[in-house]
Amino acid sequence: MAKTLPKTDVVIVGVGWAGGIIASELTKKGLNVVGLERGRERKTEDYYMVHDELRYSARYGLMQDLSKETVTFRSTEKIRALPMRAYGSFLIGDGLGGAGVHWNGQTFRFLPYDFKIRSMTTEKYGKNKIPADMAIQDWGITYEELEPYYDTFEKMAGIAGEENPLGGKRSNPYPIPPMKKSPAMQLFTDATKKLNLHPYMMPSANLSQDYTNPDGVSRAACQYCGYCERFGCEYGAKADPVVTVIPIAVKSGKFEIRTHSHVRRIIHSGKKATGVLYTDVTTGEEIIQPADIVVMTSYVFNNVRILLMSGVGKPYDSSTGTGVIGRNYAYQVIKGGATGFFEEKQFNNFAGAGSLGVNLDDYNGDNFDHSGLKFIHGASISVSQTGQRPISNNPAPGGTPTWGKDFKANTLKYANRAITVGGQGSSMSFKHHFLDLDPEYKDAYGDPLMRLTFDFEEQDKELAVFISGKCADILKEMGANHIDQLKELGPYEITTYQSTHNTGGAIMGSSPETSAVNTYSQMWDYDNVFVVGASSFPQNAGYNPTDTVGALAYRAAEGILKYREKGGLLV
Repeated sequence: MAKTLPKTDVVIVGVGWAGGIIASELTKKGLNVVGLERGRERKTEDYYMVHDELRYSARYGLMQDLSKETVTFRSTEKIRALPMRAYGSFLIGDGLGGAGVHWNGQTFRFLPYDFKIRSMTTEKYGKNKIPADMAIQDWGITYEELEPYYDTFEKMAGIAGEENPLGGKRSNPYPIPPMKKSPAMQLFTDATKKLNLHPYMMPSANLSQDYTNPDGVSRAACQYCGYCERFGCEYGAKADPVVTVIPIAVKSGKFEIRTHSHVRRIIHSGKKATGVLYTDVTTGEEIIQPADIVVMTSYVFNNVRILLMSGVGKPYDSSTGTGVIGRNYAYQVIKGGATGFFEEKQFNNFAGAGSLGVNLDDYNGDNFDHSGLKFIHGASISVSQTGQRPISNNPAPGGTPTWGKDFKANTLKYANRAITVGGQGSSMSFKHHFLDLDPEYKDAYGDPLMRLTFDFEEQDKELAVFISGKCADILKEMGANHIDQLKELGPYEITTYQSTHNTGGAIMGSSPETSAVNTYSQMWDYDNVFVVGASSFPQNAGYNPTDTVGALAYRAAEGILKYREKGGLLV
């Protein structure tokens, strides 16, 4: 028999960026909020002098234990899905702060095109440009409507950057200047300008200078140590929820965080949620937390899984195209890049920061003509210097043996003579790419695992090869003596890391027939349930998702306050 606790105003499931932002904003207005986090507590002191690449990068010290909970994968509905038991294609985080603790800090705004992709593509190229089985749709909100929330997130996080010449209009400049430009980045900048492209410094949540945000939170500047990705920041220079929004919520006295709390169900009566059921993983006790408002702010897979297990929202049926929970899963196509090897030039590749780089968007969104191309959208292209740690990086030109004398000679020679120009490609949603509950495999609590059905389409393969060619052109202009580039994108497989930019499953839109939530992240059919995060992306852009997740969280917080005052569906 589950123990029932006193009711709270709001219960938040998952305390990362989205959960931390919403807790901060709601407690400022006097609401009592409980935040349930299935992982352990984290603080900056945990990472003092812990540059342990083996523990965190190679052995995934900040990630979920896949022996207790994972996802199953299949490329089509015709084959059996199997559990992912070793980390590969993406890394599911665990603990207070979520992926906001171990992210790189790359903080891009989506393009205006991303939010109106179906209507703008059809208007420019005709409806036949979109394949019949492609499920892309407009978000129901425009870039211009979301822009103020982007601005709020960037000021809170202290984003360093310069304006994207091909991006949407900004109401304000970035709060602090861009980061330092390394020789490799300068070489990329000079080469791309000669090619009439439009490079700009990558927007960074790694502080370029000391900064105090509007909430009064002060943080020190980045030291360029190169330990951002998969690591917590020992300086607090990388914006994360644990050093920005969560302390503000806790300081209010209105926010209670319960770690080691594994939420398993949303409890509901009729079309209203009444709270959540969770298991205290330290004792095994089942606990019910009643609440007036339930806010799902966990990772994509967990948001969708809990909705499906709870019977909240209509499950997606790929055979009929009906239902909304689980539809429009998308990923990212980031294999379309190239690596250049230089005989004379040398670079200090081991220094860096998670979002130290130069980017361009000439081949992103619809910034170039797609009339003669067999794909839509595109990719951002960048050279980034995240810090090439020695275990994870050992570059050698194609054709080099993978062991022996020549392998040793080439990896020593090119350790500081290799530069990768990467393409982070968009991922269009398709009717046969979706999330549902696995009928066979269960987690440690006896609940069904999330099942992922996905594969690369011709759209992705054409895009990857096209972008790889553009990356190679840039490296040639940079003076590379040898260039390795992608020639063909094979089928998707879950064993090779590409990104953790999984999206969709509880998507945003303008109609309850084709979306799970409205533009305030409020569920259409359960108006006191808000689902916030990349799960609401109808398809994925050619960028990292965090800036957009942060913007949506600020808008959702505004919506929750409106709902608290007036009730009903928000417009």
